[in-house]
Amino acid sequence: MASTWSKTGLACSLIFMLAVPAVSRADDPQFRIGTAIIGDLKYPPGFKHFDYVNPDAPKGGDLKLSASGTYDTFNPVLQKGETVAGMTLVFDTLLKTADDETASSYGLLAEGVSYPDDISTATFRLRPEAKWADGTPVTPEDVIFSFERSKDLNPLYMSYYAHVTGAEKTGDRDVTFHFDEKNNRELPQILGQFQIVPKHWWEGNGPDGKPRDISRTTLEPVMGSGPYKIAAFSPGSTIRYELRDDYWGKDIPVNVGQNNFRSVTYTYFGDRDVEFEGFRSGNVDYWQDNQASRWATGYDFPAAKDGRIKREELPNPLRATGVMQALVPNMRRDQFKDERVREALNYAYDFEELNRTVFFNQYTRVNSFFFGTELASSGLPQGRELELLNEVKDKVPASIFTTPYTNPVAGDPQKFRDNLRHAIELFKEAGYVLKGNQMVNAKTGQPFSFEILLSSPILERATLPYAQNLKKIGIDARVRTVDPSQYTNRTRSFDYDMIWNVWAETVNPGNEQGNYWGSASANRPGSRNFAGIADPAVDALIPKIILAKDRDEKNAAAKALDRVLLAGHYVVPLYYASTVHIAYWDKFDRPAQLPEYSLGFPDVWWSKVAAK
Repeated sequence: MASTWSKTGLACSLIFMLAVPAVSRADDPQFRIGTAIIGDLKYPPGFKHFDYVNPDAPKGGDLKLSASGTYDTFNPVLQKGETVAGMTLVFDTLLKTADDETASSYGLLAEGVSYPDDISTATFRLRPEAKWADGTPVTPEDVIFSFERSKDLNPLYMSYYAHVTGAEKTGDRDVTFHFDEKNNRELPQILGQFQIVPKHWWEGNGPDGKPRDISRTTLEPVMGSGPYKIAAFSPGSTIRYELRDDYWGKDIPVNVGQNNFRSVTYTYFGDRDVEFEGFRSGNVDYWQDNQASRWATGYDFPAAKDGRIKREELPNPLRATGVMQALVPNMRRDQFKDERVREALNYAYDFEELNRTVFFNQYTRVNSFFFGTELASSGLPQGRELELLNEVKDKVPASIFTTPYTNPVAGDPQKFRDNLRHAIELFKEAGYVLKGNQMVNAKTGQPFSFEILLSSPILERATLPYAQNLKKIGIDARVRTVDPSQYTNRTRSFDYDMIWNVWAETVNPGNEQGNYWGSASANRPGSRNFAGIADPAVDALIPKIILAKDRDEKNAAAKALDRVLLAGHYVVPLYYASTVHIAYWDKFDRPAQLPEYSLGFPDVWWSKVAAK
């Protein structure tokens, strides 16, 4: 994953193909040290460390981070409650991503992976030195237990690993996964991504003498095999992790020069502005700023002026990441089922005015579900992309073949009035009329109204102007911000009219596409199909992406899917930047060259105090 500490939302979407045999042992020539999607692995068997790390980075110092909301569980498997930040510090995975390759990973708990030519199975061989914090070896039974319980208890994994039919122990250190779909080159790789938990610990008794239950939330400090352990916590408020001196994997190649802080503490804040004040005051060491106005005007204070706080604008994490940030109408609600209604909602969004008055012209309007990558569609379909679209020609609008997708453009009063007039016409075609100051259903007389549900007040400044625009065409759009726990519960159960969401995409989309857009996930609680998309053309194109045999085929299939999703007007596209804004107290050092596709924070950074 791009950063095992800060990009977990992205990690679940990374998809890879397998490549480069390793010279692992004479009797198992099929085992490989790693996996790659484009070309060969950069690092050969026997490599010492990743190029972007400082292998001599000192260990020590304390890192103070922040998180929003609250937490009520340390259970990393269960999709229930609010899992505490930083749990990836405690648990290892089978494979670990290299941040200087677009899609490559290497053995962490597993020393190698093997699969037949038809990729009907994948076998992982565990490292003999891999151990839990209590000194017990990590076993195939642990891997099987972790996989089965993750798939049983977490709808995301249920979808992500839908084609993995089971796992079995096939050697003292070997575990083999079986697939019901052959030639799916991403399946072996994504099996390297889920966190492995200790079977013996979860099936044992807790301090109270009662059996533990992995199907329930818990605030008992959990045991893992990772570099850190839970050292102290205040429920819902803070958690402190400490580096384990006895960590089994501190010297293996994928870990050299990483995990450099002696302790990592997360403090939770209920308000993003208060969280920033925590950073300003020095109670938080690092800040990733996602508010354009604050980045432009909010650092006029002594520590930022005199250099004690450093600020940087970096493209690294977004070089291989596409983003769809959007307002998402819930099509499980009858009022949003008509495509013309959804299109009309986009015409009421005046991005150009917001960008000028609120965002300091820092953003670009999103116009693709793979925005910012080579997978984004543009112009008219050609070549293989056109062939794929012709296969679903009877299931998609004819305009896909004749008219490139564009967002409405406003920014001045005349253009905005024209857009609102067009929105009214679309509503009229969908069976609505303006009566007085209300948009109502022509047959029932019911007013068109809905609630925009948000997870943070910071989003209100970009949403309230949109609600005001909708009122100009007779639509009562109300903005409601709720606490993170309530927001999580409501989105998991699809209990909303419209939400604000961000889907992160890698340049190697795969199984997660079904969870995002597929019919099978439309009514499965906990899925990320927030719009409720159930489109036969989308369903037909998703397997084309997953089973693509080469880069060109994957690109063509992704572009075709992009066009169909855009033509369905399933979201109101918002905006995004091509760089990431970070600010941090001058307490750290880092390699001169950050990894190509990641900030490397805090994985490869270290404390200046420890260096003295």
